[in-house]
Amino acid sequence: MTAAPDLGSPFVAAEVADGVLRLRIERPERRNAFSQDMYRALKRAAVWADRQPHLDAVCVTGTGEWFAAGGDLSRRVDVDDVETEWDGTDLFPFRHIERCRKIWVAAVNGVCHAGGVDLVLHCDVTVASDRARFRVPELLRGLPDPYIGARLVAAVGLARARFMIFTAEEIDAATALQIGLVGDVVAHDALGERVASLLDRVRATGPAARAALKRDINGRLPAGDPSLFSLVPSAEMAEGMAAFVEKRPVVWPR
Repeated sequence: MTAAPDLGSPFVAAEVADGVLRLRIERPERRNAFSQDMYRALKRAAVWADRQPHLDAVCVTGTGEWFAAGGDLSRRVDVDDVETEWDGTDLFPFRHIERCRKIWVAAVNGVCHAGGVDLVLHCDVTVASDRARFRVPELLRGLPDPYIGARLVAAVGLARARFMIFTAEEIDAATALQIGLVGDVVAHDALGERVASLLDRVRATGPAARAALKRDINGRLPAGDPSLFSLVPSAEMAEGMAAFVEKRPVVWPR
């Protein structure tokens, strides 16, 4: 068995066991918010896993009370980041996860907001703790998330997607299961056992057949359009993010 690679972020732990690359988001002091090196680590995990013939799946989970809070709007630099992303559409790992022929399993251990929901929407199998909660608050920050717009409608239907997007209301795990955002919900203490069982079931399927079907399913889904970000005045996004960081009411420029 090949050991897990260094993914380039101290906040994404990786190990290989029983034909599965296991990833853990470990930044609880920042609610597991994604810095750019963390997004890059997930991309690298997808690329690396795709090349490993002995791997069947990638499992990603969080630490503590949070699965993931989305992107770190504080832009706090916790590690040296000297690499530059040449392709602006590759700042996020989501299309790499979809292109990866391995099955991605999301074990949602706790609160899941914004980019965490994006991650859930792009994984193939999702099981959540009954303590999990879901929210898409991007519009409160002036950010038109193209991945939420593309995939939430496909997952939960137009009315529920619009409700979640335009109200930014949080929903619990039971509601997420009811509307189709996740595939299963279990008691928090049973999450690990349930995920292990699901991974065994995935590994029992034909590798080439499941990869072909994953590609076919994802090929029928709408793609996110990152150019949406360019349609919003920079002053609006700057004010939304500043208000969030400063914990004050937002004053939108008109």
